[in-house]
Amino acid sequence: MTAPAGITTKDQAVVQKVIDCDVHPKLSSAEDLKPFLSAEWGAHLSTYGLRYRMGYQDGNPFPKAAPASSRRDTWPEQGLPGSDVGLLQSQLLDLYNMEFGIMNPLWPTGQGVLGDAFSAALCRATNLWQLELYNRPEPRLKCSICVPYENGDLARKEIEHYAGDQRFAQVLLLSRTAELLGQRRYWPIFAAAEAANLPVGIHVFGYSGHAITPTGWPSYYMEEMTEHAPSAQAMLSSMIFEGLFEAYPGTRIVLLEAGFAWLPALGWRLDRLWERMRSEVPHVKRPPSEYLRQHVWVATQPMEEPENRRQLVDVLDWIGHDRVVFSSDYPHWDFDDPRFSLPPHLSPELKRAILYENAKSLYGARG
Repeated sequence: MTAPAGITTKDQAVVQKVIDCDVHPKLSSAEDLKPFLSAEWGAHLSTYGLRYRMGYQDGNPFPKAAPASSRRDTWPEQGLPGSDVGLLQSQLLDLYNMEFGIMNPLWPTGQGVLGDAFSAALCRATNLWQLELYNRPEPRLKCSICVPYENGDLARKEIEHYAGDQRFAQVLLLSRTAELLGQRRYWPIFAAAEAANLPVGIHVFGYSGHAITPTGWPSYYMEEMTEHAPSAQAMLSSMIFEGLFEAYPGTRIVLLEAGFAWLPALGWRLDRLWERMRSEVPHVKRPPSEYLRQHVWVATQPMEEPENRRQLVDVLDWIGHDRVVFSSDYPHWDFDDPRFSLPPHLSPELKRAILYENAKSLYGARG
């Protein structure tokens, strides 16, 4: 982070405009939401606090790589990294010539909180908090609609409430839900998103109530980080074979922080299984890989980095050069700098598409 925006470097592909699809604003605590809650729900929060389906309600199950999972230089004079709009402007939006960044608040937003009505009230408060503290002073910070995703009807109502609001760029879910996201109980979310012409961003983590791997809890943070890939695979398989994409053909999924090198292998395996056993799922009309290529976008952070650079190009060729968008993960410790994070062997055209054009096309007028 040494060159200000607009300064030309040797690599013209990274001094162009950038769109960042994963920026994390930060609540200091759920108390920050009280100004946006009714008196009734504010009292409920004071009395009962936030309750999830799983433990570690006041912390993480594994120690992160840095305090607050953040870069050392993103700590403001007061508050937590991601809580200071001025720093967001200077360290991210201005420095990298960003047209806009999409905010994905993670915790404590009300998503996954027990008590459906309470979860809905907290999500509404989070959406108002984004508008008031971030988008109003800095319109380049676009909001995500946080929804009480464990109740499909309440989530649908929240999406419909903001459907025509251009300050919101997408619907936001977390990947660890109580059941696989292709299940019909979640379909009202995708129906409302399709009707509102909104992509559905799915960020890793969440509060499923289950162990985070299919066979139990891991021992180390690195195991948690690598678990996101199989979790995303199960989620996408569920969406395909439950028939979600046939029911809502306008659905656009944006995977955030799940990696993507595993997508070709998933498509190959699902296609093979579908060829042999398609009679079990007559509602699935096309090879699964076609659904993946049509409905799924992937964000770059974290990007797999094979020793053989050509292998990454092969992966991008399979996914589709128009299906990859840039994400920095600011202010977290594994932040990706748009000037240096894309491999140098990618063509200038592909870099330009990833850094800007693909997200511009995906989010359209909301950007």
